[in-house]
Amino acid sequence: MSTRGTGTGPAAGRRERRTEHRAHADYTGGVYGSMLAASVVIGAGSLGSFPRAELVLLLLLTSLVFWLAHVHAELFGARLARHPPDRREVLRACRDEWPIVKASVPPAAAVAVSPLLGLDVQGALWLALCVAVAGQVGWSVAAAHRAGAPGRLMATTASVNLLLGLVIVVVKIAVTH
Repeated sequence: MSTRGTGTGPAAGRRERRTEHRAHADYTGGVYGSMLAASVVIGAGSLGSFPRAELVLLLLLTSLVFWLAHVHAELFGARLARHPPDRREVLRACRDEWPIVKASVPPAAAVAVSPLLGLDVQGALWLALCVAVAGQVGWSVAAAHRAGAPGRLMATTASVNLLLGLVIVVVKIAVTH
């Protein structure tokens, strides 16, 4: 009996696994990391003037600490009761949570190149904040696209994340004025 055309067999199984992987592709860390970066920028901006290198390091190191915290929570949360994680699980958790760190790189790069753009420290902060918010929107749209969401849902997630980003901007304005 042939499985051709019935939606079963090895090819259908591969398609199903690819679809499941796309549906489970988690960009939450990227959205979260972008919001974290924006929060770091706001916090640093409220402290007054500082060297830009400090903000670059603060962005990157904060994201690394939160990445480690998420990896730890993933590995040692509910799983520890069942069995200790093996090397493969540790690497998977590290990889899955890495978008938290990746999301901090563009705002940090914006701060690093801001002198080349003729920006003062406040200009660098605003540039980094805008880059973080754009990243937040981008990560959410990428997640929706990767999951196969229709255009309307991608527009909705972009709008919600832009709104959340604008709330962060309002907080920045309130904190600095």
